Amino acid sequence: MRTTLNLSEDAFLTAQSHARRLKISLGEAVSRLIRDATLPHAARSTTAAPLRGRFALAPMRDEVITVEHVRELMEREGI
Repeated sequence: MRTTLNLSEDAFLTAQSHARRLKISLGEAVSRLIRDATLPHAARSTTAAPLRGRFALAPMRDEVITVEHVRELMEREGI
């Protein structure tokens, strides 16, 4: 569907950045952002671009990683 939107500059820049990061059109980015904003938190999709780099080793969780977690993992892995 084709339409015209008047967006505030910050909203436009956010949508534009989102579109570039995901390599999708601006219209698709706005559509996804609106859909995600209207869904309950648990049902929201993960439309973020995959992380790259040496710190992108594990998925995000609602958990704080402590020294005990690291030590337990090191023991399990034999490190």
